[in-house]
Amino acid sequence: MQITTSLIDHANSNVPSVLASMTKGGLNAATKSLAIEYAKKGVRVNAVAPGVMKTPMHAPETHDFKAKLHPVDVWEKFKTSSTRSCFWKTLPFVTGEILHVDGGQSAGH
Repeated sequence: MQITTSLIDHANSNVPSVLASMTKGGLNAATKSLAIEYAKKGVRVNAVAPGVMKTPMHAPETHDFKAKLHPVDVWEKFKTSSTRSCFWKTLPFVTGEILHVDGGQSAGH
């Protein structure tokens, strides 16, 4: 299981993302490659791509702006989003997928 970001496929001019694109983009590619390479061995490889998450790293004065980056206008806490990773255990036929948990940020692209 990889943790990546929705910014890879859907860059936003309001959010600097070149470093994320370079590093997390490689994880996206590796997720798909590893899924194919290990599928016959019963190993599944997937990723979760969260949008901007509410963490102590973000200054309180930026919270309103960051919430508006998501179409649902809600800013999810990382702890809540990270529990989504348990979702994969219930889907034994899914591999090579990147689940966007980004409040619809990637839906319009």
